[in-house]
Amino acid sequence: MNGLLALPDYWLWMIAGGILAIAEMIAPGVFLIWIGAAAVLTGVLALLLPIGPAVEGLIFAVASVGAIYAGRSVLNRNPIVSADPLLNDKGARLVGAIVTAVEPVDALQGRVKVGDGVWSAKGAEAAIGDRLRVTACEGSVLIVERV
Repeated sequence: MNGLLALPDYWLWMIAGGILAIAEMIAPGVFLIWIGAAAVLTGVLALLLPIGPAVEGLIFAVASVGAIYAGRSVLNRNPIVSADPLLNDKGARLVGAIVTAVEPVDALQGRVKVGDGVWSAKGAEAAIGDRLRVTACEGSVLIVERV
């Protein structure tokens, strides 16, 4: 028995696994669930076998590494395909958009109006007010060409 709430060790491992699974649902990262699975496995083994806390810790460490490796292998073989791969890439979503120069644009620098914001741009030379098409994005700088 462990002193914490007078629960047997196996219950503490099971609770830890449940908490890690819940944490994965709250802040998904496809990482904590594997450590939670290792904690549950450790709890099951602690329930079934007469092992001490040191061995439980070793089982948890080995199971965590094994579970993370196995989970990573599964995800590498079966990648998650997004319905909208450009969802968090605003610059890439702008490729093809027509924008207006608000500062002169040249091969090194310039500024263009996109919606209600202003972005850095470079590419084809343009004067203030010229319309340009976004052809690519390098970081937060739009690459533009004349329309």
